[in-house]
Amino acid sequence: MYTFRKEERLCSRKHLDLLFKNGSSFLLYPFRISYLFLDEPAGVPAQVVINVPKKRYKRAVDRNLLKRRIREAYRLNKQEYFYNQLSADKGLLLFSIQYVGKQKYEFTFIQKKLIATIKRFKTLIQPNEVVE
Repeated sequence: MYTFRKEERLCSRKHLDLLFKNGSSFLLYPFRISYLFLDEPAGVPAQVVINVPKKRYKRAVDRNLLKRRIREAYRLNKQEYFYNQLSADKGLLLFSIQYVGKQKYEFTFIQKKLIATIKRFKTLIQPNEVVE
């Protein structure tokens, strides 16, 4: 299950607006996580979008490198640390990973921090956060 299909990517403009207007967030350096539960059926438990700010990284090569590293860390660890704890009956989870770090870190550091972020997120999940 080490895939990252189109259905798992958050592309819907409507869902993105809903996530950033009504969602909750927390910061665990170098990531800011925004999340929102929706009460609608979906084929996957979560949809994710990955952001790297243009303001901090002017060159597209640097932004793409960081997004690739974050995407790969998420892809490799989502099943073990993330999807197993999400129940399918809870609905759809909209999830945003924003990179707020000031430098380009290696993949191993990003992977370690993303796992720590997911573990912290699991402690924050509350079942009453479902929006209809």
